[in-house]
Amino acid sequence: MGQIIVMTSGKGGVGKTTSSAAFATGFALRGHKTVVIDFDVGLRNLDLVMGCERRVVFDFINVINGEAKLGQALVKDKRVDNLYILPTSQTRDKDALTKEGVEAVMEELRKEFEFIICDSPAGIERGALMALYFADQAIIVTNPEVSSVRDSDRILGMLAARSRRAELGQAPVTEHLLLTRYDPSRVERGEMLNVDDVLEILAIPLLGVIPESQAVLRASNVGLPVILDETSNAGMAYADAVARFLGEQVEHRFVKPVKRGLFSRLLGRPA
Repeated sequence: MGQIIVMTSGKGGVGKTTSSAAFATGFALRGHKTVVIDFDVGLRNLDLVMGCERRVVFDFINVINGEAKLGQALVKDKRVDNLYILPTSQTRDKDALTKEGVEAVMEELRKEFEFIICDSPAGIERGALMALYFADQAIIVTNPEVSSVRDSDRILGMLAARSRRAELGQAPVTEHLLLTRYDPSRVERGEMLNVDDVLEILAIPLLGVIPESQAVLRASNVGLPVILDETSNAGMAYADAVARFLGEQVEHRFVKPVKRGLFSRLLGRPA
């Protein structure tokens, strides 16, 4: 049976959709049959980040409502084998996500896929709660800012109290921390929390540190999961995080400032 992984946070704009696309692609590149689901009903963006917006005919809500079969709504990625996208509706509201309907879809997906990644909307509204309810594992996405970390702590409380595993008294949802938009230079100047600060507050295992990178914006704008940009720091950091999730021992990179040479400093160029 497949593992359901929710990509979640309390705060918006921290990189959940980027991370969902990167992890789904990373799993598939390693041979694991993977589907990534957009839970942000009414504000869908996953299809844009995955570059398949023109191929969407049916969506998650159509399947829940019995208006389409699951196979009709799944979009197979053209670049990566074993990778599928389940987009959501742009026109419905979040009340369309019924617990019974979502459960039926999840159970069907579990039979076919090794990993089911749920791209959650921010906060604690219905779509976010529905995304985390069925999770076996959760990747908490946060920025190194006090407000983002505090909101992530609230989400950890929700996972502990309001997931199906909590309701049934089962083993708790396995939690991982993904720290995004990390800038070691700003950390050194005291403008951001450092990794240890965040770990002390949230007290969950660190899965990865994703550096601030223009490659993320470039990739999103062309519909390319940034993990496919193998020359960018962000792409490499996501690949490292996927490897750690799968049990490999990989040292954390991009957590210290890059030392620039004299020539670069004189010209004001980044290293």
